[in-house]
Amino acid sequence: MSRHPDMQPNAVKRITTHQMLAMKKRGEKIAMLTAYDFSMAKIIDEAGIDIILVGDSASNVMAGNETTLPITLDQMIYHATSVVRAIKRAFVLVDIPFGSYQGNSSEALRSAVRIMKESGAHGVKVEGGQEIKESVVRIISAGVPVMGHLGLTPQSIYKFGTYSVRAKEKDEADKLLEDALLLEECGCFGIVLEKVPAALATKVSEALSIPTIGIGAGGGTDGQVLVMHDMLGITQDFNPRFLRRYADLKNVIDQAVKHYVQDVKQKEFPNSTESY
Repeated sequence: MSRHPDMQPNAVKRITTHQMLAMKKRGEKIAMLTAYDFSMAKIIDEAGIDIILVGDSASNVMAGNETTLPITLDQMIYHATSVVRAIKRAFVLVDIPFGSYQGNSSEALRSAVRIMKESGAHGVKVEGGQEIKESVVRIISAGVPVMGHLGLTPQSIYKFGTYSVRAKEKDEADKLLEDALLLEECGCFGIVLEKVPAALATKVSEALSIPTIGIGAGGGTDGQVLVMHDMLGITQDFNPRFLRRYADLKNVIDQAVKHYVQDVKQKEFPNSTESY
């Protein structure tokens, strides 16, 4: 019989869906960030992050695409595998990319199983409500933890035509709440609420027994998520109201590279102590 990783001597206690539910019940906020590679995932895992999202935002910040749509399942698995190798504590959640689950529950299940088997991730995330119910149920029935995503759903950007705040009108707000309750009923362990009015996000969070993770949804959700490149100031051309920059790494890196180039050009690097 195999041994569970948490049963190993001196093992770090890993974050699980059960622990996230307990965090919601006791009012402890859940901290989530994106990561796409081994080195950065290792840093934020050791810093105490609860959930690492291997987001399809890799399409933007890693590959330079305008939207999240171009990234493939194989590429998401590559990024997820790199992240999983680095972590000891965080729950690793992976976006199933556009075109890999919508409208076909069999394909959705295949995509989720591939992510779990090939990367070693702990769960998957999908965008939408009623329209993807069959896919959600089928994935969960196979034993794969699923987090939902409502509000602004970037994979549907061409449908909405804008990245503006969602669910400001009553009809859309009512549907979002209905979809959230439906996803909970289907068995989702949590839901991301993106760019919706704070009052609505609070209402949804209070109506659910499962955790909500907000991004541009106010402080009433059970946790928060940001794209790592944005909060670290690596990217500078994305400035939504909800983004707080905790560092200015673009300028730090810029100055370091300029200093390195200067030292090389002026023959100051390497010096005698840096040579063999």
